[in-house]
Amino acid sequence: MLVSRCRCRFLFPPIQTRIPSSLPFSVASSSMDTASPSALFLCGKSSAEIEFAKSLKSNDALDLPNGGKISTHLQSEINSSRFGEDAFNVDLFFSSLSTKRFGRFLIWSPLLSSTHDIVSHNFCELPVGAVCVADTQSKGRGRSKNAWESPRGCLMLSFTLQMDDGKIVPLVQYVVCLAVTEAIKDVCDRNGFPCIDVRIKWPNDLYLNGLKVGGILCTSTYKSKKFNVSSGLGLNVGNEKPTTCLNTVLKELSASSNEFRREDIMAAFFNKFEMLYDIFISQGFQTLEELYYRTWLHSGQRVIVQEKNEDRVVENLVTIQGLTSSGYLLAIGDDKQMCELHPNGNSFDFFNGLLRRKLE
Repeated sequence: MLVSRCRCRFLFPPIQTRIPSSLPFSVASSSMDTASPSALFLCGKSSAEIEFAKSLKSNDALDLPNGGKISTHLQSEINSSRFGEDAFNVDLFFSSLSTKRFGRFLIWSPLLSSTHDIVSHNFCELPVGAVCVADTQSKGRGRSKNAWESPRGCLMLSFTLQMDDGKIVPLVQYVVCLAVTEAIKDVCDRNGFPCIDVRIKWPNDLYLNGLKVGGILCTSTYKSKKFNVSSGLGLNVGNEKPTTCLNTVLKELSASSNEFRREDIMAAFFNKFEMLYDIFISQGFQTLEELYYRTWLHSGQRVIVQEKNEDRVVENLVTIQGLTSSGYLLAIGDDKQMCELHPNGNSFDFFNGLLRRKLE
């Protein structure tokens, strides 16, 4: 069977997330805010993580890129009356967390330039699975150099991963997306909420009722034969700007005053992610594909493929079948030829001629 690799344009509106043409995975530059110190509260679920927090603070081990200013504090110094009732509740999060690795060491900040800056810049100082969460970000990041809107009421976090196999690193963002959708279902089930059907828009966006409610950003560096992956999530939980949020849709579906809490979703996310990630590492992403396809938007979707043929641009319709082993979209044309579809910039527009390779 022959498979062609080509650029494509989707039959739905473009989004504001740029995607590199080389891989469905990004490596982004850092940004920071030097106007005032950012307060970081170092927290741990167990006595071991609490002792680690004390060590980080005493050694003044954390900093921001390009000289950004931070001040570090321990969990015991959190004053809820100072930060407001809607500040992230660390105790509530830990009480719902049941993981062995992920989320157990937590850095919380009421205001931060970017959670991604904290985990990526301090990666080697943090344990694998450490998470940074902020109530508000001044310079949140999306793919490429795009800004991510970060109003209060959104869940904004970044956490650390370490991987050995570079071939599967680009696929980890799909596991993160899947864990988010599974976590929201779990919170709905446990609290008796109506189903909130958050869907995955390939490769890294989360949609609800046709509107974007979240996105994933994964960046990586290679050091000492390991891939250090910083994975970030932004999810509109309680603030409907700029599109919509989970609580707005929940109110439309339920007469009760119940609401999603960021702490519940974040704990459920790590509980689900740890399970899915272990399956992914031990058995491959293929084991999760069926569940992933039930959650994404694209099965059977018709796509316009624009191919450059000498001086002409030829358009053909293809149908999305799933993902290739490298994480791109697999589609079939009306001529039964298989295509591997690569995004080209923000709007998935075309360019570049076909590259063909055989599928074993």
